[in-house]
Amino acid sequence: MALKISNTLTGQMEEFRPLEDNLVRMYTCGPTVYGYAHIGNFRTFIFEDVLKRYLRFKGYRIKHVMNITDVDDKTIRDSKASEPSQLRKYTDQYTTAFMEDCRQLRIEEPDLVVHATDHIPEMVSLIERLTAKGHTYEKDGSIYFRIASFKDYGKLSKLDKEGIKPGARVDVDEYEKQDARDFVLWKAPKPEEPFWTTSIGSGRPGWHIECSAMSMKYLGDSFDLHCGGVDNIFPHHENEIAQSESVTGKPFVRYWMHGEHLIVEGEKMSKSKGNYYTLRDLLQKGIDPLDVRYVLLSIPYKHKLNFTFDALRQARSSLRRLQDFQIRLKTDHFPHEATAELHPLLKQAREQFEQAMDDDLNTAQALAVLFDLVREINIAMDQKGVSEEDHAAIHKAVAEINEVFDILAEPESEMDSRIRELIEQRNAARRARNFPLADQFRSQIYEMGYIIEDTREGTRWKKR
Repeated sequence: MALKISNTLTGQMEEFRPLEDNLVRMYTCGPTVYGYAHIGNFRTFIFEDVLKRYLRFKGYRIKHVMNITDVDDKTIRDSKASEPSQLRKYTDQYTTAFMEDCRQLRIEEPDLVVHATDHIPEMVSLIERLTAKGHTYEKDGSIYFRIASFKDYGKLSKLDKEGIKPGARVDVDEYEKQDARDFVLWKAPKPEEPFWTTSIGSGRPGWHIECSAMSMKYLGDSFDLHCGGVDNIFPHHENEIAQSESVTGKPFVRYWMHGEHLIVEGEKMSKSKGNYYTLRDLLQKGIDPLDVRYVLLSIPYKHKLNFTFDALRQARSSLRRLQDFQIRLKTDHFPHEATAELHPLLKQAREQFEQAMDDDLNTAQALAVLFDLVREINIAMDQKGVSEEDHAAIHKAVAEINEVFDILAEPESEMDSRIRELIEQRNAARRARNFPLADQFRSQIYEMGYIIEDTREGTRWKKR
């Protein structure tokens, strides 16, 4: 089975084939570190994380590069820094916070995390090469890319060429598609703003040149995958293509993938509406980061996601079902010989999971396969149709799916010794038929955060 993805560049579903054997070279646009990342940002980062994990599931090796935008209009505006060192000190605190948030959400760290401010020489070199090829001009100390010099400008965002304004310039990093103009590569220094002294003059880079310089340094002139949110398509990714292909004369990226927007309770997320949430905001409300991860990956990346607190509650319920299943697998006693054949069921589940994910990462359908499998195995265990041999195969099948989603709770083998002692005391009280004392132990265990269940196979436990 082959993975098919929706390629923004062609507007078509295409079979994914990397340039080099089974090595996938992948670049993702990281955060602009002027504050804490919000849940809309993390929707994109989790989609990219699932994509990378699934490529590995398919047998590919991954070289993943992610940038940190630590110099642009926003970081300079909010830091109020006047020197590069001050700017970096300001942004580093948010870079650290971002990486901490990623660990909370189980987002794997890229192979390379690269800072824009560490790559000023590479950006200057790229601008010099563009100038040598006639793609730039200078105005008031700033250097601009002449979009009329690149005949394919607009091919990613499907820009109507009539919307291009010949000779008009734009200095800001972000602007509307309808206002396509020559974009700035190098900005002249301004009073009280950080700048670098280079061979092309003093100043600082524009946003778009940063990703071209860093991605090509680490992944080559042409590479396989470039991902981001739909808001990156124009102008950022469109401009990346123009400046990169103008220098190399080669296709920049083969496959472009973009995650859709996230809304909150049916409305656009906005600080003014009071529905703007960082991960830290949600954790302060007592929400488990695993619930957030589940919600953010539960809807396929190409669909708009409505983030609601009801969805978080449903996520907690769904994850509890998986946790209960894990506990049952760990604590049930399995016969040596099976009374039902589960291997065809496991094989079918893996195939259905792969079919769903091969269909442009249909995570909703893939999760349905996982829950259907859990239900069928629970039925088989109820009927004593699971052997010790089956148990190992079940564990392997579920673990393979979870390597892609990473939504299962950590094993709870490290239960507090006090809880274990109380469970043993309760069991002793039950054997002595001192049921009031046993009930007291049950209540005490509950207050300490655990639920116990009595079965014919023994006492099972789980966290509340």
